[in-house]
Amino acid sequence: MKRTLKAVGVSIFLVVVLLVGFIGLTIGWQPFLGPRARPLTSRTFERTPQRLERGRYLADGLLGCMDCHSVRDWSKHDVPVVNNMMGAGDIFPAKGLPGRMVASNLTPDPETGVGNWTDDQLARAIREGIGHDGRALFPLMPYEDFRHLSDEDLASVIVFLRSLAPVRHSLPKTEIIFPVKYLIRSIPQPLTGPVPEPDLSTPVKRGAFLVAVGGCGDCHTPMKRGQPLKGMELAGGEIFEGLWGRAATANITPGPSGLSYYDEALFVEVLRTGFVKARKLSPIMPSWAFRNLTDEDLKAIYAYLRTVKPVKHRVDNTEAPTLCKVCGKVHGLGSQN
Repeated sequence: MKRTLKAVGVSIFLVVVLLVGFIGLTIGWQPFLGPRARPLTSRTFERTPQRLERGRYLADGLLGCMDCHSVRDWSKHDVPVVNNMMGAGDIFPAKGLPGRMVASNLTPDPETGVGNWTDDQLARAIREGIGHDGRALFPLMPYEDFRHLSDEDLASVIVFLRSLAPVRHSLPKTEIIFPVKYLIRSIPQPLTGPVPEPDLSTPVKRGAFLVAVGGCGDCHTPMKRGQPLKGMELAGGEIFEGLWGRAATANITPGPSGLSYYDEALFVEVLRTGFVKARKLSPIMPSWAFRNLTDEDLKAIYAYLRTVKPVKHRVDNTEAPTLCKVCGKVHGLGSQN
């Protein structure tokens, strides 16, 4: 009997050791421990006219904060904000997400918005992916891109958000399905030191920074199991389906099936208008935000994209969707890859 009990005990011990090792080598312990988060501080950001204007430029342009966090009319090409709902939050209208994703009300309303959030709670959410309540934010909120924002740009965004008109707009909570709601706890990483101003000394360096914080790769790189496909950076084909219809993102590498026929003037025109000559882009491509960028910034984005690795990947939303063996998605001209 003692030998049997000892054998059972050893077996249980071995199973536990194997289980602990398996968890450590695969998903890690963060899903069970909760997200990594630094302690909040009492810092506040001085409100200045310069920060207000810079914050407006970033939040309502490059970063797209107002894209997701406003109620918009998706039936119109320019996707205008519904009257008085700028920054008031909304349920993200895309299909295929692992649950209900809600973009918070970012206006200073004290009951339904961020009026009672501290500046550092906002800062931690924007760049580190930790909600005001300590939860890990789903990375549809692109905090991994926003980590590149300098401390001054971060301050400017928060000053702009504080300037929004308060809107009372109650929203349901984000509800993420199991096990995703636990797995995303591994993503946030605390920022414990200063983030300096980026090197913008050349158009290409400026463009690289703008593409990084603007999240161009998030949409224009096809994904598999939530991870970008290696070798397909910026090659398009990722599918977005929602109130705007169904659309695959374009190949924006400089290859023959990408931007090779664009010159600088056409590129700027497309990002400002949402049209490639007479062809209308899907409104999920936020030309209505990019049009707010300066010529210098748009030209810098073009300059950088001309330097990335060309990828042969044909994507055309005007053609019937077919299976693409290159990216595994079903999109126009997929069968020709």
